[in-house]
Amino acid sequence: MMATGVHRIKVVNEISDLVPVLRAVDTPLKLKLLQRLSETWLTPDDVQQEFGKEGLKVLSLFEKLKLVDTRWVAREGRKTPDKSYHTYYGTININTTAPLAEVSEILAIASMDDREYAKLEQKIFDAVGETGRFFSDVAEQLGMSSTRLKGLVKRSDKLEYRGHRIERFHARAGP
Repeated sequence: MMATGVHRIKVVNEISDLVPVLRAVDTPLKLKLLQRLSETWLTPDDVQQEFGKEGLKVLSLFEKLKLVDTRWVAREGRKTPDKSYHTYYGTININTTAPLAEVSEILAIASMDDREYAKLEQKIFDAVGETGRFFSDVAEQLGMSSTRLKGLVKRSDKLEYRGHRIERFHARAGP
């Protein structure tokens, strides 16, 4: 049961957009938290109480992947409102065509061993620096195809796309 009356559909038109979808439910904790967020609005305190500190990391990842909606809620006895989270999409529509090599690349990135992935993520993190860089410049420097680089960045909880740039991800703060 969804807590809101709005039913949004995430449309996957680009093959690299499958990476965050697949990674959003690749552990029991992520799956359980996503299910809870589809049922009700939860604050970070709620998430930490039910899922621990690891749940807060997953919540931050969901926010980075734009899988959750947010709103501010006033709670009795508190001077400032709390940020509250709920799943943003109720349905996913996958509508893409890609060469088999690109599909294979994306599936390999989504299922890549965490240690192997961390090495590649660090190379990208170092390449973008503090201020970020244009996507094509990073791809050229690292000798990666655009599909590979997009998939790696979309899997990351340290990196994000902002326009045509790759930047280090910084969680947005409260009010």
